[in-house]
Amino acid sequence: MIAGILQPTAGTVAIGGVSLERDPVAAKSKLGFIPDRPFIYEKLTGTEFLRFVAGLYGQGGTDVDRRGEELLALFDLLDWKDDLVETYSHGMRQKLIIASAFVHRPQVIVVDEPMVGLDPKAARLLKDLFRAYVERGNTIVMSTHTLEVAETLCDRIAIVQNGRIAAMGTMADLRSSTGTGAGLEEIFLRLTGERAARTALEVLSA
Repeated sequence: MIAGILQPTAGTVAIGGVSLERDPVAAKSKLGFIPDRPFIYEKLTGTEFLRFVAGLYGQGGTDVDRRGEELLALFDLLDWKDDLVETYSHGMRQKLIIASAFVHRPQVIVVDEPMVGLDPKAARLLKDLFRAYVERGNTIVMSTHTLEVAETLCDRIAIVQNGRIAAMGTMADLRSSTGTGAGLEEIFLRLTGERAARTALEVLSA
């Protein structure tokens, strides 16, 4: 055990079949991350940033440059590939962050509120990209407060309340456990906040 590193109290984590505890570097090489806020080195160009991220995973050369150009073109950023990121809008930065999560071809991508800052066209493109990525045998772990996104994109859903999983499964599983044929919003309220929602309505109508 390495001093100073938080150790798990129970369970195991494996990414692409590699134990995060036994071989953290190899496990993390299979992982991509899309945060809800795009933190980027602003003095790099779009192309340079993708090269930088790929380099963190030990990748480089013509294959990375080609892959980077394809991703920039996919998100309509190719015309700005040689511009400094500091000139990018929030939406453009979010697209660049998303592109950087795919540039090293990970097997698993962790996503936090993926649609923040995206216009409708980019949001639809990202949904299609996620579906294609999963259909190729990869995995996406998504955290979101947008229940419509979770319902339409996710194969399995976990509803978390106060740090604990209140329910988990497919939409069919969640409907069965709550005895309703409603959508995810209604299921969520029944499991975590229906009473609070009704109280709010009572306050407004009082």
